[in-house]
Amino acid sequence: MKDTATSCSVVGALIVTIMFAADFTVPGGNDQTSGHPIFLKEKLFRVFLILDAVSFASTSSVLTFLGILTSHYVEDDFLYSLSTKLIIGLSALFLSIATMMIAFSSAIIIMSQQNSSPFWAFLPVIMLASVPITIFVLLQFPLLVDTIYSTYGPCIFRKVENWS
Repeated sequence: MKDTATSCSVVGALIVTIMFAADFTVPGGNDQTSGHPIFLKEKLFRVFLILDAVSFASTSSVLTFLGILTSHYVEDDFLYSLSTKLIIGLSALFLSIATMMIAFSSAIIIMSQQNSSPFWAFLPVIMLASVPITIFVLLQFPLLVDTIYSTYGPCIFRKVENWS
């Protein structure tokens, strides 16, 4: 669990850094007279801004993983507390990864529309950029499913209340 929390917190910290920088270096830049983003009236730019803000869920995943790393690791923590923290951290990390990829794709589309380049010319870039993210999700998603099942599914280690 410590190794998972360490590696996922590194990934989350990288996402936070990238998305924080993307907030201040928006696609197309800013208007020199007003300081507002040039593409502010574009619908895809608003999608970019919203998804960029949602991708800051990675901050909560980093804090959750830090909570795992600083835990006391007593026996009772492994049944609920650490498992719940891992579920929350991985879910927030997956959300931030997905929104980061959609924000990246919308920025690419905005730039391709302004350069009068066809969208299909940038499609390979979007697809290649999503390969590492897809691999990470495919490798970590079974861990999330197993953790949810072992934490909230039937288990021999938890007390079961008798209804009779």
